Amino acid sequence: MFESAELGHKIDKATYDKEVPLLREALLDAQLDLAQSGMFPVIVLLGGVDGAGRGETVNLLNEWMDPRHVQSHGMGEPSDEELDRPMMWRFWRALPPKGKIGVFLGSWYTWPILNRVNGVTKTADLDQSLERAKRLEKMLTDEGALIIKFWLHLSKDKQEKRLKVLEKDPKTRWRVTERDWEHFKLYDKFRTVHESVIRHTSTAEAPWFIVEGEDPRYRSLTIGKMIQEAIRKRLDTPEKQPTGINAPPLLPSIDHLHILKTLDLTQKIEKKKFEEELEKYQGKLALLTRDPRFREITVVLVFEGNDAAGKGGSIRRITSALDARIYQVVPIAAPTEEERAQPYQWRFWRHIPRRGRVTIFDRSWYGRVLVERVEGYCSEADWMRAYTEINDFEAQLTRHNIVVSKFWLTISKDEQLRRFKEREKTGFKRYKITDEDWRNREKWDAYEQAICDMVDRTSTEASPWTLVEANDKYFARIKILKTLCSQIEARLKNLPKNKAT
Repeated sequence: MFESAELGHKIDKATYDKEVPLLREALLDAQLDLAQSGMFPVIVLLGGVDGAGRGETVNLLNEWMDPRHVQSHGMGEPSDEELDRPMMWRFWRALPPKGKIGVFLGSWYTWPILNRVNGVTKTADLDQSLERAKRLEKMLTDEGALIIKFWLHLSKDKQEKRLKVLEKDPKTRWRVTERDWEHFKLYDKFRTVHESVIRHTSTAEAPWFIVEGEDPRYRSLTIGKMIQEAIRKRLDTPEKQPTGINAPPLLPSIDHLHILKTLDLTQKIEKKKFEEELEKYQGKLALLTRDPRFREITVVLVFEGNDAAGKGGSIRRITSALDARIYQVVPIAAPTEEERAQPYQWRFWRHIPRRGRVTIFDRSWYGRVLVERVEGYCSEADWMRAYTEINDFEAQLTRHNIVVSKFWLTISKDEQLRRFKEREKTGFKRYKITDEDWRNREKWDAYEQAICDMVDRTSTEASPWTLVEANDKYFARIKILKTLCSQIEARLKNLPKNKAT
């Protein structure tokens, strides 16, 4: 696989000096057109062996391009803040917006490779990491991102020679570390893993380009030209139809089960019992979140439901039991300009909390398969693929010891009408009712179908939906508190022994 990158390609200085000004002009023109159009983001990944010139390439790209529209990220050892969250969090928050270029020195492939070479993980673990990486890149390209992946390669002899040259020069000695020489001793292992990674993750959407790293002039011109040509080609190519637009429609279940219609909305709790239960479960929640073991987990709560179903009141009964320093409530409304410039999940990834914290989403990433689907704010292809993307997202959270607790609050159509009218008549509740609420009500059946599809396709073993009968607010609030306490308690009991002490 790497043979073509070991042929000793070289470019003489005269040719380099002649071509660089032309390349820089073309690269700047493409970058400026990209920034002005705001059509898509560009994500450049620089991987490869130590000493192949990755750092020099990053510096050169920053020199050749307008620094206002390029962001460089050296993804080295994760910080404590990053270790407290799923691995992909550090990359999601660094993604460039539309119109910008992000250059990553190190990527979502770095640690899976290192862990496999060092024997921390097995081949099966690496394969799973690579599948997750492919799904991530597929999602980003489906959202419109241009991903350009370079692998800078050196043969074993040339790597040793390169490291010795750098180490001998006082001006570049700092670039060579003990870790570089430790990696050199493992060159053959690295090469085997690298070949597997490139073979499995070079896809039509995001292929790898292997570049010989020995000659800096050849390396620089090759990478610069490929970035310029890729951006220019995307800018000059008419936008294609989204992938999957001709996907078959979602079909009803074989038994025609309507999950919402199986709920008993007549369930009630008397006020006195509610007050007793509320005190009991708020107290239990307070103790659970103050348990020393809670510092090892994270809680992400998702609240979705019919308009006027009581999400806000339920959230307040939870937060009143929590230490104000450990929780955050994130209300999700229409995306801002900043959020529209990023892939859909970016606005949610940025709010994932660190260990020992609770984040409550008042509406969430499920908007894509609910309001955006019903109102036509996204294409059929977008919301059809969103089910898989959501399941992948939540799986990443649960793998990191995050409790993902999802509640759908449902009320009857008649009860919603009663609450709407009550809000209109009550001065301090009038702000809660809008013209949009009435418009959504007119599409009740379409929303019900979307809800049933959502529950069917995203209620997983790791992060199941809890359907809450919410005609009676007292009943709904107690059910939510009991469920949440049960889920946190179960996670605390299942902590590894070394984490529980």
